[in-house]
Amino acid sequence: MTREKLGKDAVLAALAELGGWSLAEDGASIRRSFGFKNFSEAFAFMTRVALAAEKMDHHPDWSNVYKTVDVTLNTHDAGGVTALDIELAKKMNRYFGG
Repeated sequence: MTREKLGKDAVLAALAELGGWSLAEDGASIRRSFGFKNFSEAFAFMTRVALAAEKMDHHPDWSNVYKTVDVTLNTHDAGGVTALDIELAKKMNRYFGG
């Protein structure tokens, strides 16, 4: 998977197929909030994503407050969204169940 920045049209096309994700206001990242039943479910999700992200060598910017995980994805060295971000977003959606 390349770390080449995707054009805005490519990002928007990918977002059309990624439920729940949106383009950040700056256009340089994608974001989503995941809501869970409780803290344990949120933490389990983050653990699963962390293992996948480590294998991909691509790590999310995220925060967790109780049962909510807020995620922002971009590829810092590319200066925007790459195929790696789209792939990690797809994995997160699968792990979340949607």
